Amino acid sequence: MSDLIAAVATAPGAGGVGILRLSGPGAARTAAQVFRPAGKISLMEAPDRKLLYGSILDKEGRVIDTGLAFVSRGPHSYTGEDTAEIQGHGSPMVLSLALEALFAHGARQALAGEFTKRAFLNGKLDLTQAEAVIDLIHAETPAAARQAAGRLEGTLSRTIAAIYDGLVDLSAHFHAVLDYPDEDIDPFREETIRTALDEALVGTDALLATYDRGRQLTTGVPTAILGRPNVGKSSLLNALVGYDRAIVTQIPGTTRDTIEAKASVGGVLLNLTDTAGLRETGDEAERLGVARSRAAAQEARLVLLVLDGGAALTPEDREAIALAKEAPACICIVNKSDLDQVLDLEALGRDFPNLCLVSAKNQSGLETLGPMVARLFPTGDGGEGEALLTNARQMEAVQRAGENLRRAREGLELGVPPDLLLSDVENALEALGEVTGTTVREDITSRIFQRFCVGK
Repeated sequence: MSDLIAAVATAPGAGGVGILRLSGPGAARTAAQVFRPAGKISLMEAPDRKLLYGSILDKEGRVIDTGLAFVSRGPHSYTGEDTAEIQGHGSPMVLSLALEALFAHGARQALAGEFTKRAFLNGKLDLTQAEAVIDLIHAETPAAARQAAGRLEGTLSRTIAAIYDGLVDLSAHFHAVLDYPDEDIDPFREETIRTALDEALVGTDALLATYDRGRQLTTGVPTAILGRPNVGKSSLLNALVGYDRAIVTQIPGTTRDTIEAKASVGGVLLNLTDTAGLRETGDEAERLGVARSRAAAQEARLVLLVLDGGAALTPEDREAIALAKEAPACICIVNKSDLDQVLDLEALGRDFPNLCLVSAKNQSGLETLGPMVARLFPTGDGGEGEALLTNARQMEAVQRAGENLRRAREGLELGVPPDLLLSDVENALEALGEVTGTTVREDITSRIFQRFCVGK
């Protein structure tokens, strides 16, 4: 299999610009077979990152486009290898013909995430930075984009490294005293060990405390829209996502299954689930939909309880209210504010401090919903200086490191000899190393890069 990889690096479909990317031995030479500069300098002779204008050729050497190209030689490139890019117009046919030409001259199709995987293997990125690349590509809110950019710059890496380095110093001292007992090395001091373990525990605990917010930024908040039939749940979903995602009719039971969509509300990404209206029904399909509605409400971190402001509460409303009160967070939305209000808003406000009046049909009052969501699920500014754990892999590894450190700390208080604490300290180091890739596990890295698109 060729070590030279190539792929289209821009999104599928027609566009203003299309980019072909190469990485590996002979990247410049192969690109030069497909790109003919208009000037006298060839790609092989061009300085790194100097854009050249010229013609893009197919495998027969025929001109199929005009564009730009440059080379970037390793190790000063994204992957750490020799790389090249050819930029033309975003015609799928042109990109296909040019890619075919690159294959004819010795390149092979890059696998999903292979460019970034090479960057990791060549020491240009660690695993947290590689994960930040895909999170940045998929960011759906400004805060998520800023946070991913910060991790790409190394915020989480530096935080992990500070904990890791402190434990390495402690482990090195352990080994020095144990392996060279006749040397003049400072003996173990219980207070020094205690301080080092406490500092590391503070660091791991602080990181674990960021996980919920980090996960929220990258994957969104599971949110169930709950209520009886015909209160406006589907209209609310459509208003929040900005298009007709759900069918809206005056017929009760129109929504018979859960409908999912995403929306940024108050700068927070919500994974919305429009549920079937809660009611007793003999229709088997609708009955199953109602059961799914109850399950969605129980699994949600946020429930948007929708009530009809123009009608008195029904038994179905009261069931929805009871379910909503069990949720970790709830906003009560009194819909149909354009009608005469019948509900006792003061009484509702005592049960639901987060209460807003809207007309989903007229899309009025929705501006009050964003600040409520933002207060319930603060994202911070997503700033580049803040280190957050953003996925279960990172969280599990840091949690494991903390458990080993806590075990070492408890052993110290019980009078366990320092040399017996070494195993727990080294296990903590191994777990922290998994976060950044210092300790490489092939199954973990393969799973990470499978999330990437081809060409990145």
